[in-house]
Amino acid sequence: MNADIRILGIGSYVPEKVLANADFVKMVDTTDEWILSRTGIRERRVLSDGQANSDMAIGAARRALADAKLTGADLDHIIVCTFTPDTYLPAVACTVQHKLEAGRAFAVDLSAACTGFICGLAHGSALVAAGQAKHVLVVASEALSRVTDYQDRSTCVLFGDGAGAAVLGQSDHGHQIGDFVLHADGAGAEALCIPAGGSRLPASAQTVADRMHYIKMNGREVFKFAVTGMIELIQDAAAKMGMAPKDINLVVPHQVNQRIIQAAVDRLDMRQDQFFCNLERYGNTSAASTGIALDEAVRAGRVKPGDTVLLVAFGAGFTWGSATIKW
Repeated sequence: MNADIRILGIGSYVPEKVLANADFVKMVDTTDEWILSRTGIRERRVLSDGQANSDMAIGAARRALADAKLTGADLDHIIVCTFTPDTYLPAVACTVQHKLEAGRAFAVDLSAACTGFICGLAHGSALVAAGQAKHVLVVASEALSRVTDYQDRSTCVLFGDGAGAAVLGQSDHGHQIGDFVLHADGAGAEALCIPAGGSRLPASAQTVADRMHYIKMNGREVFKFAVTGMIELIQDAAAKMGMAPKDINLVVPHQVNQRIIQAAVDRLDMRQDQFFCNLERYGNTSAASTGIALDEAVRAGRVKPGDTVLLVAFGAGFTWGSATIKW
């Protein structure tokens, strides 16, 4: 544990618009029972017309700053973790910086898919530890409804929108950040991707007609990777802390699929109440999911002073990682 680097405040934001399982019956060949039994999701939040990623990022950021008793003017660095920006140029982080009136803060986007929030915490902590920043805002915000193909029943039921945020700083108070574990394996890149829109396959009438600007997923490969990744992350983190997985007070996993989370519970001989899940209400919000879940777990009283909290996530790339927090 780094005794100096702390989480000073947390916050989250989700849009008001609800997309329930029943709504998908009108779009694709599915049922509420089919979705619930295979994913554990009942509903998800999605942006309304006219809203963008930055609106959610700013909402979560303001709540985290209020929790830390700071303002935008106190920030030295802003990291926004996302692969669904308002625009490819400029970065969402610059919009957030402007709206928060964080005039002296450097701002940058970070893309690590579903592992984004943990990766952002690691980068932000390193900046503070190196003396490059006193206060760093990390926001994970994803507008997945903008890149979801609502004609593809295998993926469209999975995703929702939202944002989670944390303010990091060097302090004697707050929640102590411990070890990070970060991995990537580009060999799995094609299993979960958006094929078009970048420099390899620029947008054209044909790529739009072929629906290549939406998320494409090999569900079988992603499931296998996610189960293995979650189990290894929990085992490695527990070993680093000198404890068994069953001794971790709370695991806040990436909210991806209830069957994946349950597989980890069973194989590690852990209890279901050691995991915090809000998947049924928000679906998979990618990078935002661990940030939103951590905020809700704290506000629900699931985290107590002295608890060891473990964040774990895995996503496209493939990327996977964990962060340990002493509350």
